[in-house]
Amino acid sequence: AIVPLMAQHHHPRAVEATTKYFLTQATAAAVILFASTTNAWTTGEWDMTNMSNPTATAMILAALALKIGLAPMHFWMPEVLQGLDLLTGLILSTWQKLAPLALIIQTAQAFDPLLLSALGLTSTLMGGWGGLNQTQLRKILAYSSIAHMGWMIIILQYAPQLTLLALLMYVLMTSAAFLTLKFSSATKINTLATIWSKSPMLTTTAALVLLSLGGLPPLTGFMPKWFILQELAKQGLPLTATVMALAALISLYFYLRLCYTMTLTISPNITTS
Repeated sequence: AIVPLMAQHHHPRAVEATTKYFLTQATAAAVILFASTTNAWTTGEWDMTNMSNPTATAMILAALALKIGLAPMHFWMPEVLQGLDLLTGLILSTWQKLAPLALIIQTAQAFDPLLLSALGLTSTLMGGWGGLNQTQLRKILAYSSIAHMGWMIIILQYAPQLTLLALLMYVLMTSAAFLTLKFSSATKINTLATIWSKSPMLTTTAALVLLSLGGLPPLTGFMPKWFILQELAKQGLPLTATVMALAALISLYFYLRLCYTMTLTISPNITTS
């Protein structure tokens, strides 16, 4: 249903993004179908909540990870988001995550804990790393989305309610960010440097939203990260918690870059000299 929304601007990039998105989602759906058939073939039942075949569960996790864009299946996400209108991009990075995440949460107990941790860690690292060198805002938001998905997956096996909390916070903050960009029709970092003259109040709140996405206390975005790190430490995984915190530091860099451009520079001189 989102395909016509994506292709509505008859632009080659929009069509390309739509095609990429359609192909990844169709592949994932086919893999899920194949995995559930495999599971039914070995166990004789189609019930999703207690799958016992390790091959089938691993395949379903891979397919759902492809659907929400977890690293290392994240490569379609920045390209697709870059080709879209900001509002469609908002739908893609918030609403479209709900169904696959619901499936992941329901089948979480069947998955290999090591696999979930690996997916979560690589996603936070790739989400931080990929966004560092970007100048396009939609790609930066795509990488931020990948990193946030990683935070949701890492805690899934220990405290699913924290996954839901992180998802809720992520949806709120991402919606705020996208709608701000939509209001100022900004798609590049350079455009951000001119917003302050048009709407100073919005610039202030947008800077706070970006820092909140980065997870700085005392802003809201800090809360899920704090709880997740606390829970990981409780479960006796200090190393995982440390790596996650450092990965959050990497992605904080590009949020800070956006904030710096928005609030501390005046248009032509925006390079960090």
